[in-house]
Amino acid sequence: MNPLAIEAVGLMAPGLAGWPASQAVLAGQRPYAAEPMPAAMATLLPANERRRVTATIKLALQVAQEAMAQVALPPDPSPSNGRGELSVRTVFASSGGDSEILDKICVALTQPDRPVSPTHFHQSVHNTPAGYWSIATGCMQPSLSLAAYDGSFAAGLREAAALAWADQARVLLVVYDLPMPFPLAERRQIVAPFAAALLLNPVPTVDRLALLRLASDASGQPADRLDDAGLEWLRVGNPAARGLPLLCAIARRVVERVTLPAGDDATLRVEVEP
Repeated sequence: MNPLAIEAVGLMAPGLAGWPASQAVLAGQRPYAAEPMPAAMATLLPANERRRVTATIKLALQVAQEAMAQVALPPDPSPSNGRGELSVRTVFASSGGDSEILDKICVALTQPDRPVSPTHFHQSVHNTPAGYWSIATGCMQPSLSLAAYDGSFAAGLREAAALAWADQARVLLVVYDLPMPFPLAERRQIVAPFAAALLLNPVPTVDRLALLRLASDASGQPADRLDDAGLEWLRVGNPAARGLPLLCAIARRVVERVTLPAGDDATLRVEVEP
């Protein structure tokens, strides 16, 4: 299994306001409390763009911004990126995309003139956060957006790892989901917002947070549960939070193996070491 270094983590959820403030909770040193989540600002975006974006986009960009702020990377001087912008590939994963926009479009289609907003229309596609990340950072590197229902975290991690190994380059993984508005919430209940970002590097750097090795999917093995009842509530209640056992293992900084749901009764095993 090829190693993969985790160089930085961004995190935002109720009671988990950023990676530095959340490590004690994730490591089991302090009990989890579902405190109100600070508003996501996505300050990298220009003011005009920031006014137009949705809560989903702001949350995804907030954790991506936090992760990238933890490392000092040189700009890409290549001819295709002559202005020297951020040079990091990205993978964005969400179980269902932006349900707020989906709801607004569906409501508009029920009205006589079907007044669908052009802004809502262009924000309805699944790769909208990736597009706004490119606007915010000037990044022109490859980006992929995917959805795998409750297995979206594992699918995103697997895709980001494959891209990092294939291109021998850093990849930023961003996983996010928000509660759905009524009546969509009656069909799929997400109890709280959650987003996480991991900066992956195929080169095992000295100052890494953790080193990962991904194993092949293993059908029939149950995904890991969390001892803290509050964190378990969050893990079960948000598809993006299915990766919490991995974040806890990174925070504990010990050798550990975690099992994540990968969809269709399959799991993804990840070996974690400092």
